[in-house]
Amino acid sequence: MALKCGIVGLPNVGKSTLFNCLSNAKAQSANFPFCTIEPNIGVITVPDDRLIKLEELVNPERVMPTTVEIVDIAGLVRGASKGEGLGNKFLGNIRETDAIIHVLRCFENENITHVDGSIDPIRDKETIDIELQLKDLETVESRILRVEKQARTGNDPEAKRLFALLTKYKEALLQGKSARTVDLEDSEIELARGLQLLTNKPILYVCNVDEASIREGNKFVAKVEEAVKDENAQILMIAAATEADIAELEDFEERQMFLDDLGLDESGVSKLIKAAYRLLQLETYFTAGVKEVRAWTFHKGWKAPQAAGVIHTDFEKGFIRAEVIKYNTFVELGSEQACKEAGKMSVEGKEYVVQDGDIMHFRFNV
Repeated sequence: MALKCGIVGLPNVGKSTLFNCLSNAKAQSANFPFCTIEPNIGVITVPDDRLIKLEELVNPERVMPTTVEIVDIAGLVRGASKGEGLGNKFLGNIRETDAIIHVLRCFENENITHVDGSIDPIRDKETIDIELQLKDLETVESRILRVEKQARTGNDPEAKRLFALLTKYKEALLQGKSARTVDLEDSEIELARGLQLLTNKPILYVCNVDEASIREGNKFVAKVEEAVKDENAQILMIAAATEADIAELEDFEERQMFLDDLGLDESGVSKLIKAAYRLLQLETYFTAGVKEVRAWTFHKGWKAPQAAGVIHTDFEKGFIRAEVIKYNTFVELGSEQACKEAGKMSVEGKEYVVQDGDIMHFRFNV
């Protein structure tokens, strides 16, 4: 399932350092703008303790976690919407992603220059917001020119709905608001998705802090929290430099000791990967057998045939039924056979909405 989160931000905010921690790829990280020219793509394993427990119970030959793609996109400067710097490339790369991870610099370090000469995450956020909003405004106005006459004079209800939606977006963008802040009717959601507006993508703000601020934040993080309170957005604090140190430790126990010293129960990278997964509206079901225990990614709200199609298209085409065991039940009883004997395996049809953590076996015929 080729869904991508794009990491964006101004130059020198810690994007590439964070990307390297996430993927162990070697995106160039240096103290000057535009050190990442082409977008680096990393396929990131999604941490899931449920897989570890299933492995203990089933003792399979192999375990396969699920993944999500993260793209490190070139740093942006003012004027990107007009093609300044790497603007066209930057905006094009964002358009190809499904969600945005916006890294904001929330730490001071005189050895790492800032493109604007001072630390101000709100100004940095607005710099990128404005460029994306301007590009969206250009898109919206272009679409309005194409549908306005048809909406006003014709009898096409679809054109009328689209024109009304575009008008909403134009008003918001002219006020300096992102498209995601616009309240939509249920009938407008699919139309909005088709417009592919940059500021309508789900977003996670990552406040890159120093090690001293990793647990309780700082004045910069507080400003970000206030600035985004009216947006439909998540915030996560992470110390990219500290995460880079953790990533250098190959031994699991050493990493855990490092986290314990910081008073953390989980690394920031792990939290970020999970947050990116949720941002994409993704969930996980499992297949569990002696050959393999595997996590499979599906869209929240998918029905059983669609989820089966993640394994193979034939599973969806020839879907007959799904045999489902809830994860907690499987762990409690200890095996598939025990769940069957206790009557805890349900047989579900085509209308079953798959739940996160379901352990599934599909019956199909092609």
